[in-house]
Amino acid sequence: MNLIFLGPPGAGKGTQAARLSEEFSIPQISTGDILREARKNKTPLGQKAESFMVQGQLVPDEVVIGIVEERLRESDCQNGFILDGFPRTTAQADALGQMLLSLGRQINQVISFSVDDAAIISRLSGRRVCSDCGASFHVEFSPTTVDGVCDKCGGKTYQRKDDQAETIKERLDVYKKQTQPLIDYYSNLGALISVEGQGSVDDVLNASKALCHLRRDFS
Repeated sequence: MNLIFLGPPGAGKGTQAARLSEEFSIPQISTGDILREARKNKTPLGQKAESFMVQGQLVPDEVVIGIVEERLRESDCQNGFILDGFPRTTAQADALGQMLLSLGRQINQVISFSVDDAAIISRLSGRRVCSDCGASFHVEFSPTTVDGVCDKCGGKTYQRKDDQAETIKERLDVYKKQTQPLIDYYSNLGALISVEGQGSVDDVLNASKALCHLRRDFS
């Protein structure tokens, strides 16, 4: 089963991808992770990507698609994969479709996680991270015992710039302009299902499996 997970920042798609990846033994593939891995391994495409990243530039689509293709050729993707937050634009979706066609594969289902802006801002703006060990907390859902002090190592917790309300709103605007058109794109292909992402982690997971008709043998 070859899947794409879409959704705005803070929608929980990464959490759901990790859960399904473990349950069905198919890899969760994040472009950020595989770009870092390609850079670390100094693959030709990884070095090409690094030349853009060190200058603070976006990595061109053709390089990203090439690195995704390298990852999909690995043996653990034989029974399927979950693309977590990729593609981000319709141009990337077109390129991905052509690349998969060359591999004799196709996307079976695209799951779009729907969460309203107010809930996303609440989720992300409440997050706090330890400056020493990197542990993550939430002022409402998983607060530290002592305000501002990490429960794990005693370090100081802080709010990342990406988690500040104004930055979150900017990220949501970018998502709506660049990525939300993919909902229509994959809907027109008959591949899209929408999942309400504001329930518990388990409720959202069960809804995803039910709507996608996932079974352990993918039959």
